[in-house]
Amino acid sequence: MAYTAEKPKIARSSDELRQTIVGWGADLDPANRPSVPMEKLDPSASGAHWTFPERQVPTYEREKSTEHRFLTPVFGTVCPPRGLSGAIRRYAYTFSEARSAHWTLLVLADRVDVVENRVMDILRLAPPNMVAEMGLGAEIKRHGLRSRFGRQRTDVKHLPVDVLMFAASTALVAGGVLALAALVRPKPKKSLLRRLLG
Repeated sequence: MAYTAEKPKIARSSDELRQTIVGWGADLDPANRPSVPMEKLDPSASGAHWTFPERQVPTYEREKSTEHRFLTPVFGTVCPPRGLSGAIRRYAYTFSEARSAHWTLLVLADRVDVVENRVMDILRLAPPNMVAEMGLGAEIKRHGLRSRFGRQRTDVKHLPVDVLMFAASTALVAGGVLALAALVRPKPKKSLLRRLLG
């Protein structure tokens, strides 16, 4: 059974293998193998005080890998799936963890989540503090540029990419929200004087 202290029987016995493979195990006398004393199954030595762990109660829908029969006894609750990113995550878990589609969709969901959070920040009129979040204050006060350039540091190579990913995505989201607000905003009515003048 899954998530218990018992060691699953995943391999055939040595006798079964010896019958199928000619000469197999000729040099593997168990008395001479250093790993044999370590292969003793003693559940009491594992430190576990249970045969099956107490199950955490889910407070919202959790994704479950197709490799598992049921939700793991303990799981994270930090980032509940919501919005488009949550839909992408749920779809990703319809694929096996051995498929690249599973992991590619999870990475895409993370990127979509970033954009969703930026949009929500701007709609709440609480845009991200770019100077603090990018550490620009420390760069200026603590001689960040002088410590980076001329010393062959590898992080200098991805500085433009960091700025592009963080600042450009926020600027694009802000521009999109402002353009949408301009389309939705009602047109001002003409004043009485303008109506009279035509």
